[in-house]
Amino acid sequence: MSRGRVGVAPRMTAFALTFDYRCPFARNANEHVLAGLAGGADWDVTFLPFSLGQVHVEEGQSPIWDRPAEDSGLLALQVGVAVRDEFPDAFRAVHHALFALRHDRAQQLNDEGLLRSLLADHGVDAEKVFTLIAEGGVLATIRAEHEAAARDHDVWGVPTFIAGDDAVFVRLMDRPGDDHAHARASIDKALALLGGFPELNEYKHTSLSA
Repeated sequence: MSRGRVGVAPRMTAFALTFDYRCPFARNANEHVLAGLAGGADWDVTFLPFSLGQVHVEEGQSPIWDRPAEDSGLLALQVGVAVRDEFPDAFRAVHHALFALRHDRAQQLNDEGLLRSLLADHGVDAEKVFTLIAEGGVLATIRAEHEAAARDHDVWGVPTFIAGDDAVFVRLMDRPGDDHAHARASIDKALALLGGFPELNEYKHTSLSA
């Protein structure tokens, strides 16, 4: 299985989706994709880490990659990417759980003890994950993928969907829960606009429905 790719098969709809576990809209979009995949959606998905900490580095400051301990979300991002690359069969569940850790449980994403417990709950070798993180390769991967997304697709935030040469920032306002059909329909609509209506640059409701 190629890195970060889930459920690869011929003629699938291929796209990438950026994530940072701190963002509630990234949670919504990623949960839709995960629910759609669980429901059998024919998507070839690459989950791409994108550091909001690096995005918000002020001019004159050193990159967040040089001081990862100062960023509240980078440790969890490294955990997610390490699982994505080394324990791909567990990635979907861990990915979902890392979002839940922050947004459902209101816990800190830089708490190593909590992250180790989460990994153990999903059958992942936490010692191996944190050894990989300590060696620095996981952070280097995140930096390379973040910088490639920013350079090649002008990505500036999460969640961004990328397909071919097109990229679009998408805010889904709901969570899919266990409604796999709704999740598939939501993502398919977003992808249809991404590839089929690039002239539409912004489309935003002036108020939220109840």
